[in-house]
Amino acid sequence: MACKITQNLMGKIALVVILVLAIPLICAACPDWNTNLDGLISCLGRNGIRNYTTNRSASYSQLLDFSLQNLRFTEAGVPKPSALIFPQTKADVQNAVICSLKNKWELRVRSGGHSYEGLSSTADAPFVIIDLMNMHSVVIDMQSKTAWVEAGATVGEIYYGISQHTSEYGFPAGTCPTLGAGGHFSGAGYGMLSRKYGVAADNIIDAQLVNAEGNLLDKQLMGDDLFWALQGGGGGSWGIVVAWKIKLVAVPVVITTFNLERVGKQVVAELVYKWQTAAPSAPGELFMAVYIAGTNQSGTPDTRATFYGQYLGNLNETLQLINSIFPELGLVETDCKEGSWIEAVAQIAYAKSVIALTDRYHEGKNYFKAKSDYVKNSISAQALEGAFSYLEENMDGYVIFEPYGGVMSQIPSDAIAFPHRAGNLYIIQYQAVWQQETGDDSYYINWLRRFYSYMRPYVSQNPRAAFVNYLDLDLGSAVNGTSTVAEARSWGSKYFLQNFDQLVKVKSRVDPYNVFRNPQSIPPI
Repeated sequence: MACKITQNLMGKIALVVILVLAIPLICAACPDWNTNLDGLISCLGRNGIRNYTTNRSASYSQLLDFSLQNLRFTEAGVPKPSALIFPQTKADVQNAVICSLKNKWELRVRSGGHSYEGLSSTADAPFVIIDLMNMHSVVIDMQSKTAWVEAGATVGEIYYGISQHTSEYGFPAGTCPTLGAGGHFSGAGYGMLSRKYGVAADNIIDAQLVNAEGNLLDKQLMGDDLFWALQGGGGGSWGIVVAWKIKLVAVPVVITTFNLERVGKQVVAELVYKWQTAAPSAPGELFMAVYIAGTNQSGTPDTRATFYGQYLGNLNETLQLINSIFPELGLVETDCKEGSWIEAVAQIAYAKSVIALTDRYHEGKNYFKAKSDYVKNSISAQALEGAFSYLEENMDGYVIFEPYGGVMSQIPSDAIAFPHRAGNLYIIQYQAVWQQETGDDSYYINWLRRFYSYMRPYVSQNPRAAFVNYLDLDLGSAVNGTSTVAEARSWGSKYFLQNFDQLVKVKSRVDPYNVFRNPQSIPPI
């Protein structure tokens, strides 16, 4: 439902030079690999880059895992990078790209490390990670109501930075404060203000990108087509976004958050059935989501649901609106809390304080596999009960239903690369979660796949759409990002609908040699 955060266990990781120890690489048959790593280190040094570590260093695992949010990709047997580079400036990023490619390394780029399938931290070939965590400045210009945010900034840092200048403006992005702006905005970025103002990518007005040649491009230099692709076209295909210019959005001085739980499969099914009409058709000022999971409170498996969200208005207005459009929910004053926009952000995120939003370390790390769906027609209460049976089977799984509608239905589907607009009632996020390495994740993943299969008749069709911020390699993938356009369509048409073909055209122009790639990247023709 939301990310829990804690005090940064490593401070702000103001990295210093990490000396490369003379410990041999663990590699049975890769004589050129050592040469390439030495060449990379030499090139970085010649270009003044001192913040890096290699798999020869004692601090390597700590630094690798710090931003890796899905613990599935810390398990034994998962490919690991030979080096992590921590640029501090745009010039560092340019030189890191040039040095890495010159020495024939595959590139992965990480800002917050929240890739659901670990695509910012793993690869199928020898690779290095360019980690942007040290590039996290947030510069607010209240005169123009804009901000320049570096791609390594988390949304929590962005929200907090805005709040230090104004209580009357905010930004529409996700609820988890440790999400990195680089990947989150590239995939669209949906959140509590999106029914009022669209996704984060709808509110980007400029960007700075390092391309495959190591050149730094802004919107004017990159061209309208590439800028369009950056807005929701997914990360890892276009280059390295090092900064975004975002448009701030107006928020009232008082916002009301709410949170209430209901228990009982039949009760929850009837409420969610009615929620499907109330939440998507409500005014854009209201965002009301529902988190659904199994429970064993009564000693037998059952279903529980938490209805939560916010209204851009005071307590009385919130109660009046919700109880008029969704009286069955029974919202009362004690379910609600008034506060400023930044206080609402912290409340929804379960942050201990507003300043805690700036902590980069994600306390609630676990092992998980996720999927997504879009729903265009209400699901019957009976079908919902069938879905909830899967949650009662596995108490560690859950789903989140988040409403669309509002301004999301008014923005054309090709305005930016993110296409999911009119006609969608809500999005479903499915998660299978486990807390420790099992050695065999198949129980949880197979459970999720069975649940997803059950939902097929009730969700979008032809294609069965998915959200690229919730990456799912079950939709299809290619080793080392070497798919043909026809192969990539198996996932690209689900993430991007009719915009997939235009994304292929953009890729073919800006990165024809497919330098920036991953198992689900956009291929060139």
